[in-house]
Amino acid sequence: MSPTNTVPQALPAVDHRGPVTARERALAPDLIRGAMLLLIGLANSANFAFAGQPGVDGTPHGFERILNFVKLTFVDARAYPVFAVMFGYGLVQLARRQRSAGATPSAVRKVLLKRNSWLIAFGAVHGTLLYFGDFLGAYGIVGIICTLLLLNRGDKFHRIVIGIWILEVLMVLYAGFQSVVAVLNSRGPAQPLTNSPNPSLAASSYGASLVDRLHEYPLHTATVIPFLMVVWLGIWAARKQILENPAAHRGLLKGIAWVCMSITILGGLPLALVGAGWLHVDAAAVDSLSYLSHLSGMFGGPGYIALFGLLVARLTRQTLPVRAISALGQRSLSGYLFQSVCWMALLAPFTLDLRFGSTAYTAALIAIGVWVTSVAGAYAMAKRSYRGPAETLLRRLVY
Repeated sequence: MSPTNTVPQALPAVDHRGPVTARERALAPDLIRGAMLLLIGLANSANFAFAGQPGVDGTPHGFERILNFVKLTFVDARAYPVFAVMFGYGLVQLARRQRSAGATPSAVRKVLLKRNSWLIAFGAVHGTLLYFGDFLGAYGIVGIICTLLLLNRGDKFHRIVIGIWILEVLMVLYAGFQSVVAVLNSRGPAQPLTNSPNPSLAASSYGASLVDRLHEYPLHTATVIPFLMVVWLGIWAARKQILENPAAHRGLLKGIAWVCMSITILGGLPLALVGAGWLHVDAAAVDSLSYLSHLSGMFGGPGYIALFGLLVARLTRQTLPVRAISALGQRSLSGYLFQSVCWMALLAPFTLDLRFGSTAYTAALIAIGVWVTSVAGAYAMAKRSYRGPAETLLRRLVY
């Protein structure tokens, strides 16, 4: 048989490709994840210190008023939506890398389902052993839903999420109107901002805290799953590759930053004034302001991300702080779990219990110290080309 008549053999379909390499990483997503872990730390360390949420002193004095004001305006209910958006963004990035390497659609789905299933397992361990306020398990559940129902849809379908967010703006405006009415009609005794207790954080022994977390973790996870709409926004943004080239989307990012940060700051401001002890209203008004704060908080997700996208677009070179914080972003799973270990070791009643006199000061200082330590550790790992313990384990389990 002549060579010209030889029938070429079909190449075998690619099952999947391995994890992302350093050359493939975009700066903006890593910088966002690394920097926002500081806000996550400020929120969670305060929850540990006060054994409840939102983790503020109900009778602040002096600088504690400023701490409460800043925390309620810029941190509470505003940090974790950032990671929800970035989680959706990461789902699309992972699927795109698999497809570009030649993986079949079924293989891409298999990798995504496997990875999100392991995230659920990570979350169950984290939420049971360390901190009930885990988000990994909920993101794993949402990731499976997105993989099965959203990722393979067309651009027209994904425009639905923009309409949903427009409706969310209207809901915030209505909640703002209700809050104004509640404040104007406030007649009862002034209600200070109080913490909703979490028994696992106040338990006198690790065993008792573990038993409490067995009840608290599933309930908390159920409350996070509705953040599917925030994750979906990340999917939409990733399809546009906004953070891979933020300079090309500067106009869009400016608009998102102005609108979303205005909503999230103005929506959190009234409750922050109550928390700082500068606004005195009755219990009904506090409840209304708390709802407004949480509803407007989700806009902190796209708002903060847009701000960091604009920052990256202006960077002419990567300075040492940018590289170090980005290194933490590349190891955000390890950084997140490291924080929970630190809170347990430093703030739990049955460990070092380093709350001293001012719980607010201590929680903030410990959060900053833990974050700086994690940044330094992540940069050291990056210099040695080590991915991070949690990332390494997850990749081995998935790939």
